[in-house]
Amino acid sequence: MLMPKKIKYRKVQRGTMKGRSKGARDVAFGDFGLQAVEPCWLEARQIEAMRVVLSRKLRKLGDFFIRVFPDKPVTKKPAETRMGKGKGAPEFWVSVVKRGRVLCEINGVDEAVAREILRGVTYKLPVKTKFVKKDILLAAANSDKEISSATAENDNE
Repeated sequence: MLMPKKIKYRKVQRGTMKGRSKGARDVAFGDFGLQAVEPCWLEARQIEAMRVVLSRKLRKLGDFFIRVFPDKPVTKKPAETRMGKGKGAPEFWVSVVKRGRVLCEINGVDEAVAREILRGVTYKLPVKTKFVKKDILLAAANSDKEISSATAENDNE
């Protein structure tokens, strides 16, 4: 099960899931991705189930990248316990997923196969998702910058 090796505080407050995701809104490592449409807490078990589906479906065809990590402990008090006496013990770990966050990415397969694999992943998740592709214009702009910087370096030599 995924969990951090070391954390600053053993117990944290619940927090809020309002608003859009601060980062990880674009497909960065692969060609296709799965983006959250609504906010949720993604448990470590659900992330593991997502990883298992991806590794089984992809086999040797391509690579996958998981863009979420459970770094928030969720506490629970034992059943039939009276009120008071402090906060409960940490029970499991979650990743806070806000709207627009890319959960996982796939590389090395064509679009039809990627859609099929990511549909299987969606069945394991408690959140509505949508299929997203790498932004071609953004990738082209980045490659143009790299080309222009490479030519500038060559001109300086």
